[in-house]
Amino acid sequence: MCMSVWFQQLGCSGVVMDKPYFRSLFRPELENPIFVEGLPGFGNVGKLAARLLIEFTRANVFAELYSPSFPDYVIVNSDGICRPPRYEFYAASLGNTNFIILTGDAQPSRDDIVAHYTLCDEILDFVEPYGCKLIVTLGGVPTPRPAGEVYVAATSEELAVETMEKGAVIYGGGRIVGATGLMLGLAKNRGWQGVSLLGSTTGLKNDKESAFAVFKLLTKMVGAEARSGL
Repeated sequence: MCMSVWFQQLGCSGVVMDKPYFRSLFRPELENPIFVEGLPGFGNVGKLAARLLIEFTRANVFAELYSPSFPDYVIVNSDGICRPPRYEFYAASLGNTNFIILTGDAQPSRDDIVAHYTLCDEILDFVEPYGCKLIVTLGGVPTPRPAGEVYVAATSEELAVETMEKGAVIYGGGRIVGATGLMLGLAKNRGWQGVSLLGSTTGLKNDKESAFAVFKLLTKMVGAEARSGL
């Protein structure tokens, strides 16, 4: 398949993708959803926690995001079929709580600061019309000897204290790198409220235990605590 045909199938108007492109699959009906971000990072904690939430809520993917800022490789499945890296947006409801859940394959290079800002702004622009005013970013924080803690940083002291009362530890580490931190900060500039939940991890491998701790705290925050058998 030639490149121009591929881009036509993807829905792009040109041969060269020079900015983030959103591909909509359907428009979900959601009322004031919580926007949850969980992308690859330290220990893949954020991505793994987001996948647990997707499974727990039986969420459905409703949009995809492609970007020239993603790494220069393709994802190949067990049948040998390849596709470019992407982000996926999932819609879900859990009781009276609605979610938009973002996860994906990779983040831009840490050295490409402009790409991080552009991508995070484009994502917030995309979800804001759905009524999102609360964001929860999920990630990992590297520690030499993880002890199962989940740390919290928030857009307000009130939210930080509320999350601490659910079992989190206040994060005073100074920085949260990547989309997990930047998206929270940019959302605050838009007048959103939000928290970042960070699971302690060595960051050397996929940390499922830390991801589950983050996921469990998130479900506790929204009043739908998950069973440990998930």
